[in-house]
Amino acid sequence: MSKTIVIVGAGIVGVSTAIWLQRDGHRVILIDRLDPGEGTSHGNGGVLASCSVVPVTVPGLLWKAPRMLFDPKQPLFLKWGYLPKLAPWLVKYLRHGNAADVARIARAMTAIIGDSLADHQALSAGTGAEHYVVPSDYVYLYKDRAAYEADAFGWGVRRENGFRWHEMEGDAWRAYDPEFSDEFRFAARFDDHGRITDPGQYVKALARHVEASGGEVRRAEVTELVRENGRVTGVRAGGGTVTADAVVLAMGAWSKRLSDMLGLDVPLESERGYHLELWEPSVMPKAAVMVASGKFVATPMDGRIRLAGIVEFGGLEAEPSRPPFDLLRDNIRKAMPGLTWAREVEWMGHRPAPADSIPLIGEVPGAAGAYLGFGHHHVGLTGGPKTGRLLAQMIGGRSPNIDVTPYSPSRFAKQA
Repeated sequence: MSKTIVIVGAGIVGVSTAIWLQRDGHRVILIDRLDPGEGTSHGNGGVLASCSVVPVTVPGLLWKAPRMLFDPKQPLFLKWGYLPKLAPWLVKYLRHGNAADVARIARAMTAIIGDSLADHQALSAGTGAEHYVVPSDYVYLYKDRAAYEADAFGWGVRRENGFRWHEMEGDAWRAYDPEFSDEFRFAARFDDHGRITDPGQYVKALARHVEASGGEVRRAEVTELVRENGRVTGVRAGGGTVTADAVVLAMGAWSKRLSDMLGLDVPLESERGYHLELWEPSVMPKAAVMVASGKFVATPMDGRIRLAGIVEFGGLEAEPSRPPFDLLRDNIRKAMPGLTWAREVEWMGHRPAPADSIPLIGEVPGAAGAYLGFGHHHVGLTGGPKTGRLLAQMIGGRSPNIDVTPYSPSRFAKQA
């Protein structure tokens, strides 16, 4: 039976959900305060990073983080005035810095992002957005084998979840991509990954397909959820009411206010992310490269290289900081000393970070008709298509082919 579904949020998760719902025969209405693809889905690193299943909260983080915060060359920043508000979330977050929780989180994330290239290819097929999806290697670059082996814990987690990679050292790495500094002599290369050549335009193209297929895209602020007899039956947006058979909240880092109205208490923070685009570069990396020493990725895109990967905690309201941009610029000059470019574009946005590093995907307990799809930290682009497909299956009354228990919103139900 065909349903009318309101999706709040027109980023990659919302647009993916809309397309999969339409393919199941449902009517969709996408509502966002911005145009599609204008938020975090515009500014991500552009990598379909299937292997990025290891959370930040690895053992030892509690002792490393303070040193990183006081070192301006490290990719972790904090607006100190925000610390009192951040503290309750941070305590919960750091509690997951143990091997058992990392293993649990990695298993959950592998099911969502482990086949990202194939998921994006299936999503974009027939939409006009296919050309933005490019199969690609993904490379982790180290100064030497010792630096790589110092990350053995994370590589072991990837291996346990079925990932395999190729080691390249010395001349083998230089032959693969000679544009990087001779200081970097070891690389771990994944194949069967991918990249998006223009993430913002990709999401916009997918949204145009939603409209061409009979869906609606509205620009409005959703202020409230409408409930009747315990069931969510629509939203209030733009001064009016939009009725629906179900509502999906996919607002990324802005999802907490509405989700908490449904009887949840989601420990959600903004993991503020920065990117620096280098337009008309003199050379391009052969593939997307994660420079491990700086924890940043350099991704070849249409007409530019995008550098991304900084983490800053400072909430949703504060203006961007200058040091993260300076660090990205300094790091790429060290990594690719021969690189020049014509102009730069700076961006800062908000990654949705639940304290347990696992996204919320599914129906809200006690609020029939309300579904959540947010909380992917730094892999929202990577996991957007699978998340949308899972939500479409749930809304259509079909059982997903993976265990969705780890993503259940019920884990954040308010205690009576």
